Amino acid sequence: MSTAPPVLRTRALHKSYGERLAVENLDLEVDRAELFGFLGPNGAGKTTTIRMALGLIAPSSGSVEILGREVRAHRAEVLPRVGALVESPALYGYLSGRDNLRAVGDLLGGVAPRRIDEVLEIVSLKGRERDRVRTYSMGMKQRLGLAIALLNDPDLLILDEPANGLDPAGIVEMRDLLRQLAAAGKTVFISSHVLSEVQQICTRVAIINHGRLVRVAKVADLVQAPGEYEVKVDSPLDLLQALRAQSWAAGARAEDGLVVTPAPDGRGRELIKFLVENGHQPDFVSPREHDLEEVFLSLTEEKAN
Repeated sequence: MSTAPPVLRTRALHKSYGERLAVENLDLEVDRAELFGFLGPNGAGKTTTIRMALGLIAPSSGSVEILGREVRAHRAEVLPRVGALVESPALYGYLSGRDNLRAVGDLLGGVAPRRIDEVLEIVSLKGRERDRVRTYSMGMKQRLGLAIALLNDPDLLILDEPANGLDPAGIVEMRDLLRQLAAAGKTVFISSHVLSEVQQICTRVAIINHGRLVRVAKVADLVQAPGEYEVKVDSPLDLLQALRAQSWAAGARAEDGLVVTPAPDGRGRELIKFLVENGHQPDFVSPREHDLEEVFLSLTEEKAN
């Protein structure tokens, strides 16, 4: 039985401008319905990679494939199956939201009025679609930009800084919308500096630095702190005293009102058993996690040194 190709794949992708290296031998695979984060410091090569994926610039060597087709050789076939939102969308402020969508639909060709209604519903702009865009908030403009990217019902969405300029409420709206799109089978490829959002939204991330791939991993694997657990109890100091008498609890400590400790044999159930047997009824025992920003800084700084 054949396996569907990745929705987005780069093979030994390389781009240089004279002596300046922008992207070096980048290999990525992004599957259907993934929320995939693409992370890196400024100048790491993220935007260059996106521009090559969208066929806006040609690689120096290597290739980008979308839905199993090489982009340069099959532009007319694959690019209509891609929607893109790159930073702040270019919108006509004097037109209504609906008329902005209609103008883009006319350029694309074949976009029915009912599809405009559908995308307005998807991005929660129904009721404001006849208002002029210059009256929209930043969050509404970003959602309209996403509606434009969705007009052709793409298989792949490439979003460069989709939370750019959004207030907290707008970020939450964008987060919920992207989850809904992935649940509906869309593949969402996100480049963002808002790492807290990437941690909440994305299933996997790729981290690049100086044009080179540093790490590809599931977010859950990146943020997991192996072997440590956070414990909330009524008497953390008493618990610490009991833990420090155990050979397996080296490094047990108090942090922000919680006790952070290893577990016997690295197993959470054994830690819970120890707590109960020693008279501590925990409010919760949870695997310790790092912040994605900590992991990102650690990986990119290590690579730079």
